[in-house]
Amino acid sequence: MRTALVTGAARGIGAAVVDRLAADGWQVVAVDVCADVPGAGYPLGTEEQLKALAGRRPGAVLPVVADVRDPEALERAVRLAHEEFGALDAAVAAAAVMAGGRPLWETTDDEWDVLFETGVRGVARLARAAVPALLARPAPRSGRFVAVASAAAHRGLWHLAGYNAAKHAVVGLVRGLAADLRGTGVTATAVSPGSTRTAMLDASADLYGLADPEEFARHQLVDRLLEPQEVAAAICWLCGEQSSAVTGTVVHADGGFTT
Repeated sequence: MRTALVTGAARGIGAAVVDRLAADGWQVVAVDVCADVPGAGYPLGTEEQLKALAGRRPGAVLPVVADVRDPEALERAVRLAHEEFGALDAAVAAAAVMAGGRPLWETTDDEWDVLFETGVRGVARLARAAVPALLARPAPRSGRFVAVASAAAHRGLWHLAGYNAAKHAVVGLVRGLAADLRGTGVTATAVSPGSTRTAMLDASADLYGLADPEEFARHQLVDRLLEPQEVAAAICWLCGEQSSAVTGTVVHADGGFTT
């Protein structure tokens, strides 16, 4: 039985990844900050949501309240994976926030900081905590590190330059990590979702002054919003042993947003 650690797990794409992995027989440490953070102007996931997620998969999902801005908290979560489930086979960095809604020159330091502290440094901190555990597996290894990027990592978005920059950084981080992992059997990849039906998309609609997040669907060839489960399917495939040929690159689960 394989074990994964997933950040940003209380809701949205992170929760969908936890659900899918557990349904596929994985053991999962589900991590979320379960609190609001300065610079993100909307409510984040809650401890109640995280516990409810774990309650749907008793014995398979271990809920852990931890902040990706805190490296020691992530190290503790990795240790818990070992203590409770015996090892770690995959780490999924899904924790991120949305901030912006103004031109770059009007973006505040708090907004910029939260985008990078959570969405970039949080990914790097998870890698620093989890990759040694993935490498601790005996060869031949099949460890997986997967980061959630965004269509914003590949196309400039109006009034979201900070978010653009953060997601471009995630892709660069993954490419560099994959190079560092050369020959180990452990891979590093990113998944770039398009507009997906999540609380973050609702926050994006508010930043743009849109009455309905469904308006984002017109940017996608599928002519609809994506569901978190659709993005999770790509992430979970990358977590599996069958994805061994894929590393140092991005899977575009974006409904054709960046075509």
